[in-house]
Amino acid sequence: MSDQYVERVIDLTDPARNRIHNMTLDDARARLASRTPEAVREIDGSFALVARDGRRVILARSLDRPLRYFLAKQAAGPALVVSDRIDAIHAFLESEGLDGQFHPSYTRMVPAHYVVEIELVGCPDPAPTYTRYFTPGRNLLPPDPAEIGRRYVAALVDEVAKWVRGIPDREPIGVCFSGGIDSGAVLLAAHHVLRSSGGNLGRLKAFTLSIAGGEDLDQARAFLAPLGLGLGMFLEAIETEPGAIDPFEAVRVVEDYKPLDVESATMALALCRGIRERYPQWRFLLDGDGGDENLKDYPIEENPELTIRSVVSNPLLYQEGWGVGKMKHSLTYSGGQSRSYSRTYAPQRRYGFDGFSPFTRPAVVAIAEAIPFATMAGGDTEKLYAIKGEVVRRGVESVMGLAMPVFPKRRFQHGALAADEAARRLAFGEASYRAHFLSLYA
Repeated sequence: MSDQYVERVIDLTDPARNRIHNMTLDDARARLASRTPEAVREIDGSFALVARDGRRVILARSLDRPLRYFLAKQAAGPALVVSDRIDAIHAFLESEGLDGQFHPSYTRMVPAHYVVEIELVGCPDPAPTYTRYFTPGRNLLPPDPAEIGRRYVAALVDEVAKWVRGIPDREPIGVCFSGGIDSGAVLLAAHHVLRSSGGNLGRLKAFTLSIAGGEDLDQARAFLAPLGLGLGMFLEAIETEPGAIDPFEAVRVVEDYKPLDVESATMALALCRGIRERYPQWRFLLDGDGGDENLKDYPIEENPELTIRSVVSNPLLYQEGWGVGKMKHSLTYSGGQSRSYSRTYAPQRRYGFDGFSPFTRPAVVAIAEAIPFATMAGGDTEKLYAIKGEVVRRGVESVMGLAMPVFPKRRFQHGALAADEAARRLAFGEASYRAHFLSLYA
């Protein structure tokens, strides 16, 4: 082989966005380079990592950190470009005169919970290999909502505590808060952590988006009022006009076109923009993304691909989709929350926030996977949907001694925005969003 043959790896990820609790970034990369799944599983925190061992490039990410790559061909050797964004990959290729090879569908998304290996051998294209590094046990817990709740919320509080310890103690902490089960549990966990550690409760703020009289603001107040603890003082409404929201802007920011995720991201952009305008220096945000996935609280009837049996029988279905190696697995996008977390990550990144959801952490996901959903639901969807509220309510009572209010499930876009405005502003389908996305690279 010619001495001029050169393989290039261009890592466009921002190392400062990794939040690893138990080792240095170099140590984490060394574990990844070892290609030992057990070593990668021991990396505790949020990460998107690239390592190299000769001609092998090894990639891995946590559930809350998108990671993509693109292989460009050059006469001198292949170039692998890695980033959290498609547009960043395209911009780099354009700067190198390689954009003629680019199409967004040629980028590849690293699936969460896998070590991905690529060998830079040039032509023909190498096929990536996937090795799972997180395999939680299933159906390990007794069908007891009180015991499940205690373990689940204790794990949630532990993850919030680690995150709080990892940020400067003078930085304020915002919670994206709707008064729903997930954001409510996160707000109470943050309050519990600060109070238990003697921290400054004045650091905490609950931000609730309200557009044209959306119902979430009233729900947020109704959540906080009976709890006492002066929690109402932490609530701050972020109000904006309906004309300020644009789902096609969300398509560009999240680089996806699935309607429910685009709609959620549209709300996230409005919330993040409002916080940023009011607080130019604010950095850290907590949210509850992943709580629905963990406790299987999605209306099965809305998805013709699903049955209650498929939902309770397939491991990590809502977190990973049908999974690597399955007929429905896409290389351009991974599945489930592994794909859709961009609805939260990208709007926060767009406005300069460092966000975190404890529901994405393996320790919390593992408790959820251990729940015997099939036994507890008994084939009844309403019983399945009720598990989440009962588990979290009992867990909050056990761990924090609080009687947490539980309200019916409502999606972000359906609570922040008044129903009549939602019908007007979000009246587009996947075909329209997909066409707009592709037009960005036409």
